[in-house]
Amino acid sequence: MTGFGRSEGATGDWTWSVEARSVNGRNLDLKFRGPPGLDGLERQTREAVQSRFQRGQVTVGVTAKRSLSRTSVQVNLEQAEYYLKIGGPWITRGDVTAPSLDGLLGLRGVLDVESEVEPSDRLPELEAAILGSIHMALDGLNMTRREEGTSLEVVLSGQLSTIADLVAQAEGKAQDQPAVIQARFARRMAELVGEGPGVAEKIVVEAAAMAVKADVREELDRLHGHVKAARNQIQASGPSGRRLDFLTQEFMREANTLCSKSALPELTTLGLELKAVIEQFREQVQNVE
Repeated sequence: MTGFGRSEGATGDWTWSVEARSVNGRNLDLKFRGPPGLDGLERQTREAVQSRFQRGQVTVGVTAKRSLSRTSVQVNLEQAEYYLKIGGPWITRGDVTAPSLDGLLGLRGVLDVESEVEPSDRLPELEAAILGSIHMALDGLNMTRREEGTSLEVVLSGQLSTIADLVAQAEGKAQDQPAVIQARFARRMAELVGEGPGVAEKIVVEAAAMAVKADVREELDRLHGHVKAARNQIQASGPSGRRLDFLTQEFMREANTLCSKSALPELTTLGLELKAVIEQFREQVQNVE
């Protein structure tokens, strides 16, 4: 299920932003990108994600920046004078122009900036503050996923209604199968052996056996049961994506058997339409938590 959440925060001379995204996935998978030196955030983020979600590929990115105070930037005058000294002959001869201030400050070792990594004794406080923003971003992500789920419920319910309607139509057509099978077998026997003694009785016996093999009432009953179970799962309050995945497989299994047993073109057509709707249902189920 797709979604997005974002939050920002600040403490002391640190500011940060958190973005949480998710896309469809059969299992729960987390990708975390965080600032250096705050390695404990990944484990805590993983726990926060697992407490909220069951499925999907979730990506959490944390961007943190520490503002530099005046005392955190030092100019190494000795190193700058060294660069000017060794470059002096080229400047005097006019081979090169005198360096600008920003060019000089950009040389290695001239500008010393304190590390943006917080002292170890303050790391737990900083991590706790950033983790609070991660929770807020994940809550926002969860909210957008729920909103998508509400819209998706309408789509899935409509597809289940279509499946139920096709199954009902298939029940009506399936009632004609025994008579069609018997008539077809009788014509074939007449072509092969004519109307000799005992042929009529043999036609009845063989046609009955063939009708039993082609009986699809069991498959249709199971399809009705799967529709009911799927509706219950959609209306359930907890995660239902995995259960709907399983039901989709069962839907398709019964539809395939229906097509293979069909002795009527109309029933085969309904079976194929049924498979098409089930496939659409399966694709949408991948968005369900």
